Amino acid sequence: MLAPEAADELERTVKDLGFHGVLVNGATGGRFLDDPMFEPILARAEHLDVPIYPHPGIPTQAVRQDYFDNLPGNFGFTLALSAWGWHADTAIHTLRLALSGALDRHPGLKIIIGHLGEALHFMLDRIDETTSAQAQSLLSRSVGQTLTDQVWLSRSGFFTMVPFMAALMTFGVDRIMFSVDYPFASNARARAFLDTLPVSPADRAKIAHGNADSLLYLPV
Repeated sequence: MLAPEAADELERTVKDLGFHGVLVNGATGGRFLDDPMFEPILARAEHLDVPIYPHPGIPTQAVRQDYFDNLPGNFGFTLALSAWGWHADTAIHTLRLALSGALDRHPGLKIIIGHLGEALHFMLDRIDETTSAQAQSLLSRSVGQTLTDQVWLSRSGFFTMVPFMAALMTFGVDRIMFSVDYPFASNARARAFLDTLPVSPADRAKIAHGNADSLLYLPV
């Protein structure tokens, strides 16, 4: 399917079927969403005011061979996917949307990334420090500002306080959404962690459902 046709299909699913966004599994044909061929999809999602969720995908064979293979047991497969590769893949995907200027061209476009930010919340200061000179001439905002303006985080698969607090301090409570990561992680553990977060009842409600209600225009 060509990108204009895919954009039309996105509009059909939103208007006729009640979809609330679109999920993309990693690179498509070896290309991330910043590639010019996907411009019609970004524009249509912005026009429809629905988010795009770049989900982790399986790294290409070349990436797997260079970075993850030749480890004992099943470590290479696990490292390429849930232990690290998935998260790095989605973080790069998201950074490319910012660095390419795609998010500048579509300031109303909303992006969701999972796993509590795919480690970007730890790295934003470093990223800004190393890209600031070029960003001033090539982008309308810093990379960090671009991401905190246009990216929401789902909390799937993370149940410890350090990454949560880093995400909270970097993106703010209005950008964090409860989610589970079944079958890769326990639903019960996800709920238990939500119940123990050191936030106010109002902020817990935002994380539990309020932010998703607002972002996805869910009936309440």
